[in-house]
Amino acid sequence: MIEVRGLTKVFGTVTAVADLAFEAAEGRVTAFLGPNGAGKTTTMRMLLGLVRPSAGVATIGGRRYAELSRPSSEVGAVLDTAGFHPAHTARDHLRVYARMGGHSRARVAEVMDLTGVAAFAGRRTRALSTGMGRRLALATALLGDPAVLVLDEPGNGLDPEGIAWLRGLLRGFAAQGRTVLVSSHVLSEVEQVADHAVVVRDGRLVASGPVHGMYGRPAVHVRSPQAARLRAVLADADTETDTEEAGSDRLRVVGLTPAAIADLAAAHGVPLHEITPERPTLERAFLDLTSTGTGGQGGGA
Repeated sequence: MIEVRGLTKVFGTVTAVADLAFEAAEGRVTAFLGPNGAGKTTTMRMLLGLVRPSAGVATIGGRRYAELSRPSSEVGAVLDTAGFHPAHTARDHLRVYARMGGHSRARVAEVMDLTGVAAFAGRRTRALSTGMGRRLALATALLGDPAVLVLDEPGNGLDPEGIAWLRGLLRGFAAQGRTVLVSSHVLSEVEQVADHAVVVRDGRLVASGPVHGMYGRPAVHVRSPQAARLRAVLADADTETDTEEAGSDRLRVVGLTPAAIADLAAAHGVPLHEITPERPTLERAFLDLTSTGTGGQGGGA
């Protein structure tokens, strides 16, 4: 279990994280989402003891990272792939980290097989592709067979096969009752792997809850040669209506079903050329939540 309570970090005059609170529970994949500069990486670094909070606390199993007796056996983390010695092979790198963490050489072979690193174990780390580097970083995080994984953009550089493999790895990890906190900008993939999402903007929590509970009210796309008249009609029906493009005949309507929109248009003599329900997606919900001026949903973990 990861718990973040009142977490705040101020760099000079910039507040990177402000009174942040959320949980990532055992047995589920929690997505940590936000636009660039939202404070995600700073939060993860505070969780892992790499940055000192200005206020608040972040714990893993009820303890700060610095209080863990064998950190690499309790938490596996991937924040970047810059920690490879360029002259080491992938196998050398894992053996060094295994010795540092007190893990067996047999575990090195296990994680190489699990992550696909075995296929390039003899290659120097300076010659690894981005995807190979991600696999090696994940293998390093898994050396201690930890109960918690903290991953920042783990899919960067992976090909479609690698993304599918990563999805299975994270789902399997959570299915064993372990905790996964993962930050990613690939929202279509997050939608497939995560159970729960925490969304931040400007260092503050804007939403927290089950992924499929983030979608909000469904939208309908409507096209009419009399879009302005249709907008006026819909304005009286407790809807949110946006023109999709400047001067466009297309509207995006939230708050009414396609049938209700069609009935209103017919009653007012407004012709419709198209009416299409929008498939709810995490990407749409994310954009709604993180756009300037948007209020939050939830706020609990």
